[in-house]
Amino acid sequence: MARAPSATTTTVLEPDFTNGGTDSNLLSQDLTRAELQDFFDRKAKSLSHSVVAHLRWDLRQIFETAVHEGHLERNPARLLFIPREARRPDHQVMSFEEVQQCLEILEPRKRLIVGLAVRAGMRPGETFALRCGRLRETYFEVRERVYKGQLDTPKTRNSIRHVVLPDDLLQSIRTWVEELSSQGEADWVFPSEKLTTPLSRDKVWRRHIQPKSEQVGLGWANFLVFRRTFATLSYEEGADAKLVADQMGHTVDVNQNVYTKSHLNQRKDLADRLAGKVGLKVIIGGRDAA
Repeated sequence: MARAPSATTTTVLEPDFTNGGTDSNLLSQDLTRAELQDFFDRKAKSLSHSVVAHLRWDLRQIFETAVHEGHLERNPARLLFIPREARRPDHQVMSFEEVQQCLEILEPRKRLIVGLAVRAGMRPGETFALRCGRLRETYFEVRERVYKGQLDTPKTRNSIRHVVLPDDLLQSIRTWVEELSSQGEADWVFPSEKLTTPLSRDKVWRRHIQPKSEQVGLGWANFLVFRRTFATLSYEEGADAKLVADQMGHTVDVNQNVYTKSHLNQRKDLADRLAGKVGLKVIIGGRDAA
């Protein structure tokens, strides 16, 4: 059974395929692969490579389901390819010094929010969905997330987990919760002014975290960079890949290939150590040197 399209795909497609959108006629029997690829190419000009890849996968499944249920005779999305125009992001990470600099410039609540990402590997949607009753002796239980303003289940099955906190961050969180006006099991750790809803991720980012970060030259460091930094710095400290993946709520493959980035000095050190093991001769001026 095909899974439902992702929330990202639904958001991307709805303006075009519903309510007389510009491409609402695409869902028809005479749709060709070329027409669908043209639509796909146009989307790729404004979307990132990862979003385009998700969109391609979901379109294939949508049309495959339509074929299976007899609405279409063939699947025009089967041979879709990702255009070169799809943007590939520059996967930046922060150094230990930049992390410290970023945290020091923020006021306490924002420092905790960023700290949960860059020091504990939490997704922002998980952080803003935290409830007081989910704080345990050494960790937070992640059972919910906020996505586009709506309370939802975590992103994947691996995302439902225990996020262990370093002692200083744990103590700061406990102090913060103790000072909240509402501390019930279901109350939010980071409530909005109304108290009945959590803070808005986008508002907190635009109004508080990003402007402060820009003051110290770190405006490029968003929530994704914070999480990638956690993975990379953990790797640099020799942490086991499975341990980091479990903490961040995804698979080892995603942890290694998407989030963890190696620095040039690490690769240079590795190259030098390997060279010392294999004992290659150095060629100088056309002759071998011992």
